[in-house]
Amino acid sequence: MAFNRYRGYSLRTRVFIGFMVVCFLSIIGSTAMSYLIIKKSVEDQSKIEMQNKFEALMKTLDYALSHTTVTGSNLPDVLQDEIYQIADINKHDVIIYDLDGNYLVSNKEKGLVDQKRIPQNILKKVKNSDTRYDVQTYDNKIGNTLTSSYMIMRNNMLEPIAIVYFPYYHNEDFYYGAFNKYVQYIILVNLFLIILSVWLSWVISKNLTKAITKISDLITRTTLFGKDMRPIKYFNNDELSGLVKSYNKMVYQIEDQKLLLANKEREEAWREMAKQVAHEVKNPLTPMKLLIQNFVRKFDKNDPEIDTKVKNLSRSLVDQIDLVATVASAFSEFAKLPPKNDERFDLKDELENLVRVFNEEGSIYFHSNKQEIPINMDRVYLSRIFTNLITNAKQAEREGVESIINLDVELFNKKVVINVEDNGSGIPKDKLEQIFEPNFTTKNSGMGLGLTMVRKMIEEYKGEISVKSEEGRGTKFTIILPTNI
Repeated sequence: MAFNRYRGYSLRTRVFIGFMVVCFLSIIGSTAMSYLIIKKSVEDQSKIEMQNKFEALMKTLDYALSHTTVTGSNLPDVLQDEIYQIADINKHDVIIYDLDGNYLVSNKEKGLVDQKRIPQNILKKVKNSDTRYDVQTYDNKIGNTLTSSYMIMRNNMLEPIAIVYFPYYHNEDFYYGAFNKYVQYIILVNLFLIILSVWLSWVISKNLTKAITKISDLITRTTLFGKDMRPIKYFNNDELSGLVKSYNKMVYQIEDQKLLLANKEREEAWREMAKQVAHEVKNPLTPMKLLIQNFVRKFDKNDPEIDTKVKNLSRSLVDQIDLVATVASAFSEFAKLPPKNDERFDLKDELENLVRVFNEEGSIYFHSNKQEIPINMDRVYLSRIFTNLITNAKQAEREGVESIINLDVELFNKKVVINVEDNGSGIPKDKLEQIFEPNFTTKNSGMGLGLTMVRKMIEEYKGEISVKSEEGRGTKFTIILPTNI
C-alpha cells in the first residue's frame, strides 16, 4: 500500500489555498454586510428625520388653525402671513392645495412653485388615505432624492379642508462618504490579516505535511506482495503513530495469509474451470439426445430413404461429438473458447436446421425478412449460442401454458438482428441485471455459465446481446451481429 502525494495539488498547497479562500470570503462577506448595514441605517435615519419634520410642520399648522374656524375658502387668508413663519420655524417649504388638487398658498411665490396642481393619480390615493402618502423621485437638476409627502389637513372640527404638500430633499452622498472611509480602514485591516494568514497557513501546512510526507515515503518504498514488505519504524507519539501501528499490524497479518490466499485462488480457479468444462460439454449432448430420440421414434426399416436418414443422423452426431472434443481440448488450455474457424454461410439456412433439431413439439416458429442472409463467422459458435438460448426458452415453460418460441432474423445494413422470444415464466426484475454473470442461474439445476459464454462469443464478433423479461409473460433476447461480409 502506498500514499499518492501528488494527486492534483499537494496537501500543503490545498491547506494554503483553503486558508486564503476563507480569508477572502471573510473580507467580502464583512464588507458586503457592512455596506448593507450602513445603507439600512442611513435610510432609517432619513425616514425618522423626515417623519419628525413632517410631524412638527403639521403641529405648527394645526396650531395656526386652532384659533378660528377655517374652511377651504378662507384658508389662504388665514395662513397668508403665518405660513412664512411656519416655513422659517421648520426650515422647509410648505405648499397647500385645495381638495381638488389646485394650488392655494405657499411660503414661495406662486411662480416659483413647480407643481401648480397635484396629479390625479396621486390626488386619488391621498384622498383615500388617512395617513401621510409619500412619493419618491429623483431630481436630476440638483442630484438629490425627493420624497414628496401629502396629507389631508383638517380644521378644529376635523373636517378636511386642504392638502399639505411637504417636499423633502435628502442627499445620500454622506452615506457613500462614510462607507468609503470604512472601506479604507477595513482594507488596511484586511491587508494585515492576509499577510498574517499567508504566514500562518504556510507554517501550519508545512508542519502538518512534514510528518505525512515522511510516512508516505516509507510506505511508498514498501511492496505489498513483494519480499521487501516490512513494517515502518516510527517513534513519535502523535496522531500518526496510530496509522503506523495499524499498517504494521496489517503487514504481519498479510504475511500470514498470503500462502492461504494463493492456495485458495488456485483452488477456486480450478473449480471454476471444472464448472465451465461440465457446462460446455453438456451443451452438445442435448441436440444429440433429441436427434436420437426423434430418429428412434420415427424409425421405419422399410423406409426407402432409411440409408440417407441414417447417414444424416451419423453426420449430425459426429458433428456434435467433434464439438465436445473441441470444447474439451480448448478447456484443457485453461478454459479458453475453441479457436474460431470463420467461414461464409447462409445464416437463415443454418438457423432453420438448428430449429428442426429442437422443434419436436412444433412450438418453435422461425421468421426471416430475407431469403438468404450471408454471414461470416464460426458455425460452432453459432450453434452453441442458439442451442443455449433455445434450451433456456424451452426450460422456461410454464405449467399449463403451451410453450411458444419465436426466432426472428432480420438483415439491416450489414447487421443481423436476431430475437429469441418465449412465453415462459420470465425473469424477476431484481435478477435481470445479473443474468450474464458467471455462476448465476434462475433454474434449479445448472452451473449458470451458459449465458456468460454466449455473451463472450457474441462479443468475440463485436456483437451485442440484451434481454427484456416480465414475470409470467416471457423473455426476449436480442442479438445484433455484423455480417462481416
